[in-house]
Amino acid sequence: MVIPTVDHDCELKDIVVELANKLAKVEHELALIKKAHVGPKTERSKMPRIDAGKKATAEEKLAKRRERARLKAEIQTVRTEHKVPAAERVCPACGNDKLRPLGKGNITTVWEFVPATFIKHEHVQETLRCKCNGYVVTAPGAPKVIEGGRYGASFLAHLVVCKCADHLPLYRLEKDFARQGIPIARSTMTDLTHRVSSMTKPIWTALLDTIRVRRVVQADETRMRMLDDGTGKPRNGFMWTFVAADENGDLDVAIVFAANRSGETPRRILEGTSGYLLVDGYSGYNDVANVSTRKRAACHAHLRRYFHDALATSPIAQEAMELIGELYGVEHEAARRSLSGNSKLEFRKLNAPPIRDRLRQWLEAQRRKQLPKSPIGAAIRYGLNNWDELGRFLDDAGIPLDNNNSEAALRRVALGRKNYLFVGDVASGINIAGLYTLIATCEARRINPFAYLADVITRLKDVDIEDPAAIVPLLPAAWLRARPA
Repeated sequence: MVIPTVDHDCELKDIVVELANKLAKVEHELALIKKAHVGPKTERSKMPRIDAGKKATAEEKLAKRRERARLKAEIQTVRTEHKVPAAERVCPACGNDKLRPLGKGNITTVWEFVPATFIKHEHVQETLRCKCNGYVVTAPGAPKVIEGGRYGASFLAHLVVCKCADHLPLYRLEKDFARQGIPIARSTMTDLTHRVSSMTKPIWTALLDTIRVRRVVQADETRMRMLDDGTGKPRNGFMWTFVAADENGDLDVAIVFAANRSGETPRRILEGTSGYLLVDGYSGYNDVANVSTRKRAACHAHLRRYFHDALATSPIAQEAMELIGELYGVEHEAARRSLSGNSKLEFRKLNAPPIRDRLRQWLEAQRRKQLPKSPIGAAIRYGLNNWDELGRFLDDAGIPLDNNNSEAALRRVALGRKNYLFVGDVASGINIAGLYTLIATCEARRINPFAYLADVITRLKDVDIEDPAAIVPLLPAAWLRARPA
């Protein structure tokens, strides 16, 4: 709704403006309710994706086909031979019954599924004694990842992957394991999950320490219900994610649990660091500037979302979305040209400022026309209030236009929250956040989280966890580099 210019004083003017603001708010809320029930959930419109036009080359397609063929060739093969029936083993033309094979025969592949199974691995320790009965010796026992435990590294890795990667609540796993003949109490699985988190704590702590000092860090947060806040009452806790790329552009992800949404968590983690912090407009990140030299960068996806939400009641918001889309078009073109570093930054500085100038002029012009408390008024205000932060991507090529990487990292938390609903207390939240850190980083680096966890859980018992240098080879990036091609 646009308020017409009033060139005279009227006692009803303030009332009209107030009612118009309320009407705009109600129309916006109604539009959101309709969208939630019958509308599409996606925000996609005309904004191009950065990698949308990057088509695979012939060599890349061939390499992908060969990789798929290699993986399929490694799968266990069961061969069944089908013989020609006896009635058909005689030539109808000459009556010869000594037919010879013609080639290797026709081969047809049928893919079958064999359910995963548990095995009971019995370790028999030889015991010897001297005939004088004065000496008895027993062979060393099986190495155990948990002292006194009966579950091996592969079992523990499978449990964690089911919980944190596949988002299966433990009561479902309890039924699944029982179907396979391994009845395990839910409480036992809960205890094992926490034990794995405690074992791997040196790794996910070191990963957080690695991420926090990188030049560009992205952060976001989402709620996680907590049954006991220490006083016996349920309340909302929060999962915070911190994402940063290494020198090769590969992402590492750290997830941290806190009992509240205060700015103490990002302040504590990023204290004493330097660089840039890419976040949304939440004020909880303001404290970071007081304890570090990091400059705050703003997210264009959040700006665009404000206008997208206002679109139902203010179609003119499409104009702002198209201008933001042009900024993404610059990023798309830079990616198509495979630009990086200084060349990418120069390309941005050449092409993005004119678009930003047009967007700024549009925001200033519409601010005078739109209701300040309407959805589009809030979007305009967000853009103008964060204008300098939105332009940080022109200072460093490593700053992306949006904070979508950290939002994507938190998506697994949201999926898990829909299934297992809550964590028990702060300690439980911290433990699950640590496991999420390892799973999220593995998936970001295209590492099989089961293979990674099964290996590092076994190796941790031989590592001096007090020595930071001994933990480095167990980080997902170093672990991947050490694997055979």
